Amino acid sequence: MPDDLIEYYGNECAHCEKMAPLVEQLENDLNVKLVKKEVWHDPGNLADFMKAAAGKCDGVPFFFNQKTNKFICGVTSYKKLKAWALGE
Repeated sequence: MPDDLIEYYGNECAHCEKMAPLVEQLENDLNVKLVKKEVWHDPGNLADFMKAAAGKCDGVPFFFNQKTNKFICGVTSYKKLKAWALGE
């Protein structure tokens, strides 16, 4: 699971900041590390986001599980975030 879980975010994004404690809890509970890609100031990460989120999401935070192709667009609950990470 190490590189399968990606979080696309923006540095000044209030919704992303709201999700930060849940992401930290998830990483601790599941002993995983999400690949975090800042998209507002990094053109390469923005290109990756546009490809991964095409037709699925117009903004951040965007969580993408490369292994299962499951995604979360926007703010969500810890329960849904954990299910996403586990591929459920």
